[in-house]
Amino acid sequence: MRVIAGKAKGHKLKTVEGLQTRPTTDRMKETLFNVISFDLPQCRFLDLFAGSGAIGIEALSRGAKNCVFVENSKEACHMIDENLKHTKLQNAVILQKDVLDALLFLKQQKFDIIFLDPPYQSDLAIPVCHKIVEYGLLEKQGYLIWERSAEMEMPFISGLNMVKEKKSKTTVMTFLMLEEEYDKSNLCREF
Repeated sequence: MRVIAGKAKGHKLKTVEGLQTRPTTDRMKETLFNVISFDLPQCRFLDLFAGSGAIGIEALSRGAKNCVFVENSKEACHMIDENLKHTKLQNAVILQKDVLDALLFLKQQKFDIIFLDPPYQSDLAIPVCHKIVEYGLLEKQGYLIWERSAEMEMPFISGLNMVKEKKSKTTVMTFLMLEEEYDKSNLCREF
């Protein structure tokens, strides 16, 4: 796995061995960053269930102002730290916490882009989305990207509206915005 573009382009990233994490495929990562590339410069990025940190590192490499990585695994947090040092990317914070505890900890902050990639078999995404809305973590014109299995139906999430989906055979990336901002947004037009 490599950084695709930006300041750290070409740097190889380390990943956690075994089935503990499921990295986003290079193809889906490239699709994702083609969609969000114009929103990255100077954005505040939150990478939830960060794994090796590949998504947040790609965001930093492409000009994100800062990134908060949230990961529960000590081994994965160590890997994120190593990958950040290797790529020489800064303005990053790694929180080794349960994701719901981390969201409470981040309650006073706002993010332009939040990437959510929970284990596919878990039921954590919906409560995480609810807490993001409840705690006001998403900037008014910001958006949340939820990576999930293509087998999983998109549920209704109070406070968020679906803007767009990008699909592959096994994976779906759903782009969501705050309900009250959805109608006012240029994002709908851009996607």
